[in-house]
Amino acid sequence: MAKQTPMMEQYSKIKAQHQDAFLFYRLGDFYELFYDDAVMAARELEITLTKRNNGSSEGIPMCGVPYHSAENYIKILIDKGYKVAICEQVEDPKTAKGVVKREVIQLITPGTVMESSMLKEGENNYLASLSHFTDGSFAVVYNDLSTGETRIALITDGWDAVIHELYSQPIKEIVVSSNLPEQLQTQLKDRLNVTLSYQDEVNFNAEYRNLSENINNDERLMKAFSRLLNYIQFTQKRSLDHLQKAEVIELKDYLSLDMYSKRNLELTETIIKKGKHGSLLWVLDQTVTAMGSRLLKKWLERPLLSKTRIEKRLDIVESFYHGFMERDTVREALKSVYDIERLAGRIAFGNVNARDLMQLKKSLEKIPELKAALYQFSKQEMTELADALVYPEFLLDKLEAAIVEEPPISIKEGSIINDGYHEQLDKYRDASRNGKQWIAELERKEKEETGIKSLKIRFNRVFGYYIEITKSNLHLIPEGRYERKQTLANAERFITPELKEKEQLILEAEEKSVDLEYQLFIEIRELMKEHIPELQHLAEVVSTIDVLQAFATVSETNNYKRPSFVDNKLHIKNGRHPVVEKVMKDGAFVPNDISLNEEKHILLITGPNMSGKSTYMRQLALTAIMGQIGCFVPCEEAELFIFDQIFTRIGAADDLVSGQSTFMVEMLEANHAISHATDRSLILLDEIGRGTSTYDGMALAQAIVEYIHDHIQAKTLFSTHYHELTALEESLSHLKNIHVRAEEDNGNVVFLHQIKEGAADKSYGIQVAKLASLPAPLIDRASTILKELEGGEAGKMQHQNVHEEHSIKEEQNSQLSFFIDSSSEAITEKQSKGEHKVISELKNLDLFDMTPLDAMNALHKLQKSVRK
Repeated sequence: MAKQTPMMEQYSKIKAQHQDAFLFYRLGDFYELFYDDAVMAARELEITLTKRNNGSSEGIPMCGVPYHSAENYIKILIDKGYKVAICEQVEDPKTAKGVVKREVIQLITPGTVMESSMLKEGENNYLASLSHFTDGSFAVVYNDLSTGETRIALITDGWDAVIHELYSQPIKEIVVSSNLPEQLQTQLKDRLNVTLSYQDEVNFNAEYRNLSENINNDERLMKAFSRLLNYIQFTQKRSLDHLQKAEVIELKDYLSLDMYSKRNLELTETIIKKGKHGSLLWVLDQTVTAMGSRLLKKWLERPLLSKTRIEKRLDIVESFYHGFMERDTVREALKSVYDIERLAGRIAFGNVNARDLMQLKKSLEKIPELKAALYQFSKQEMTELADALVYPEFLLDKLEAAIVEEPPISIKEGSIINDGYHEQLDKYRDASRNGKQWIAELERKEKEETGIKSLKIRFNRVFGYYIEITKSNLHLIPEGRYERKQTLANAERFITPELKEKEQLILEAEEKSVDLEYQLFIEIRELMKEHIPELQHLAEVVSTIDVLQAFATVSETNNYKRPSFVDNKLHIKNGRHPVVEKVMKDGAFVPNDISLNEEKHILLITGPNMSGKSTYMRQLALTAIMGQIGCFVPCEEAELFIFDQIFTRIGAADDLVSGQSTFMVEMLEANHAISHATDRSLILLDEIGRGTSTYDGMALAQAIVEYIHDHIQAKTLFSTHYHELTALEESLSHLKNIHVRAEEDNGNVVFLHQIKEGAADKSYGIQVAKLASLPAPLIDRASTILKELEGGEAGKMQHQNVHEEHSIKEEQNSQLSFFIDSSSEAITEKQSKGEHKVISELKNLDLFDMTPLDAMNALHKLQKSVRK
């Protein structure tokens, strides 16, 4: 192997410390990548891969990106889950001996992004840390570095609870100990699709002691918090003054939504397209600011359990709802408020520019207008909100005096600070401006005295100021007037001692002016940094106002009503699905009532496919969630029950990542519900048992309903096509049958989408298949087969063997029919010996190896023997 050059030796040493990241190694105006980094980056960024000669015949793979546009390339890598280590020169090349010293000044990871171009305005960008303890508990810490928000939760319900908790948050990266069991690490990566990072050294930094005040010396939470802080310090390598005090989340204070329910209910994104459009968030998000949009999403992910807190939000929403003119004033004011939360983060982080400070200034200017609008409501809750809108007003005065109205992006090239702000800066600017005026006057005078109309005085960074005269006019120059500086193809460049003297004065003034402007900008930034907590508090209040006015706006637009909260019952009059009604034509959605109470807390729903059973179930859950986040709900009237948990099993999908079939996913979700639900929970189960054979599915469905009824007493909606289950209304006192009404007209089904009491008469499966445009011969054949299967006693007997083994042993004569209804005939002890023989033959039939036609023929033969 050829000996490395000193520069490549330096690169290799730095790269060895950042093996899991792309090393962007600064060389002049480019960030260069070498070896495997170069090969991978060229592929991921679609840039040219070249080679660097390092004394070997093969050369070193390399590629590079321009320094000025590096942010775009870094974003691509971060979005793909990679990390990027930024390596810069940390000493002046003019004074360096040998290779210029370089260091990694920042490690950019998916969870530690600060650049606004890499962040989505309305979404948090969470870095999480996970710590596990010997008592089986886990601690999860969330941090959004762009806002400084930090939250921490202790989970004592096992690993599944950890996965459900992490799934519900927009996490891009999780920091763990390398000692976390490998199978758990694999689950984190595969189930959550996040970047996994490691931090084994955990030492609490006393500098951040104030951030841990809310942790109350809990060693587990302190360790988890320290792991996250240590990782942020390692990656960012700078002061983190904008980090907020860690908020300890008591999970018991919020409605629990497991990963299945959050996905099935499409709260923040749709199942298929994984986008906001079509989700509940899409309907409710009438916020005006980016920070309001983020807060709304957080509220949706953690609905409240406290009736007092819910009612307080509803009081404010009601004030906004009725004070629509004042609400419009609030919305107009909010439109000029920028993302104060992230601006504060950028100020503390040191990557704020003058345009960012102008955004802060414009935001602060709108606060008095916002306060005045809130005071117009004359309600205590609104006055409290207005009073909370406080900030150091002198900051606005400072920004007004210091920063020009339209500053450049760069903070190192001047033109940032207002005239009149700093005396010395004004002097430099005066010298520069007067000098340039002198240059213009000199050019006019030289043209006049030499008679050369095309004479120009120009400037470049190499020669400074010079006089340029075309060759055709050189004969007009008086002898000895100028000193020749440079010869071009068609012109000559000259200087004079007086011109060079003025040049020195101008350039010195401009250079000192730019340097002084930068220093003044840093001073202003540091002043802002001292007041970050006040700015963050202001951002929190503005965000809350924004979300609550959004609730009022969407409630007025969509005719939502304020709910009341009662114990042990739930009644919704003419309830609607908030998302479905938005995507349907006006007036097309059919509203329905729903009632649940202590007497009837299970509703068994039957009806055809496509009739609206799943919509009816989902709209209850979404209505409950909307109420518990403090929003009005889609109905005419609503008395809501405050649910502690919502569990859903709606829809069918394989979990390919975990290698689980549709039926296994169905059973896992059902098990999660019945294992964790309480009598204050809501359970929605749709078509349980359809993923297996009819007998298995029906048996499981009935057993699940009975278990919920007898052991959990949770409010439950259970939809099914097993019509035999409707007989449970006779044996389960807390169960009630309802159905979705449909009618048949000349072989076509008409869905009325109306919920009625009682059981449906049939499922209309063939009619639905007809609506799906299956071939007519196929539909006709299916109709014929259905009539044959329903003919005679075959239709009555096709479900009789569900629990055959134990039923015949216990009550052979009375249990032939697993589901007994008014059309069933009980088998009495007076049956003949011939009938007992039929029962024995029926028992020995292997139905799973028979076609439907064979089964029908066998049943027909047995029936004939009984009728003899």
